[in-house]
Amino acid sequence: MNLTDCTLCPRLCHVDRRERTGFCGAGERAKIALVSLHPWEEPCLTGEKGAGTVFFSYCNLRCCYCQNYEISHEGKGMEVSDERLAEIFLEQQERGAATLDLVTPTHYVPQILHGLDMARERGFSLPVVYNSSGYETLGTIDALRGYVDIFLPDLKYRHEKSAREYSQAPDYFLVASEAIRRMVRQTGPAVMDGEGRMRRGVLVRHLVLPGCRHESMELLDWLWQEFGNDIHISLMSQYTPMHHGKEHGNLGRRLTTFEYESVVEHALALGITQCYVQERRAASREYVPEFDGSGVIR
Repeated sequence: MNLTDCTLCPRLCHVDRRERTGFCGAGERAKIALVSLHPWEEPCLTGEKGAGTVFFSYCNLRCCYCQNYEISHEGKGMEVSDERLAEIFLEQQERGAATLDLVTPTHYVPQILHGLDMARERGFSLPVVYNSSGYETLGTIDALRGYVDIFLPDLKYRHEKSAREYSQAPDYFLVASEAIRRMVRQTGPAVMDGEGRMRRGVLVRHLVLPGCRHESMELLDWLWQEFGNDIHISLMSQYTPMHHGKEHGNLGRRLTTFEYESVVEHALALGITQCYVQERRAASREYVPEFDGSGVIR
């Protein structure tokens, strides 16, 4: 976990982040675009007041359609010290958040772990959610043992062509599939409390893309064969043409009802029961947070 020779993600840039940045764009300090109580995560993560989201700036993928491109591509946000990071975690707990939801955290894992250590010394006890693209090294996942209760990875693509064109990561499935295996090995089967909240486990998200329903079905086949109902799955219909997505064929349009429902029906046919589905009205820009720096500076 060395920022002077960064290998936190599969890009393996080997840069000294005190001096320059690698593929993701992140430097020595954590950079945050928004701290909020987020009501639109899966119900098992939000509770009554919402998930305590911390949206980190930059990303190790370059998804052409990213709805959060202001922060993932452009790096909008404010740098904070590890001490301030610990305070933010505690403030989310004080607000009544159901979980601490770390959004796109991979490139800041050393800072996050230091912040969690300091926060725990001051009474922090929320379940920690690691909300990532799934494009992770096994070493980084191993370093999270004892810190992360719930892994919330994406599983975006089955095919190299899609991963290369849409996210500049042709090895995405090879990397993400191994990462998710390691996550499940670390947490074991999902554990729920009496109120339907997840306390430990893995919840895999998949955004169904226009023109890619068969690829989505292949990913469901793999998840079912590997994990059965030991994990939870979230099938997302919220794709909205944004950023450069409109320049990539089918990504210039919205997902059709037929495309989404056919993927949901495939999940049911496989026998998947631990699965969230999304209302079609979620495919709207109004569900994209306003990255105005709220909650970052006290």
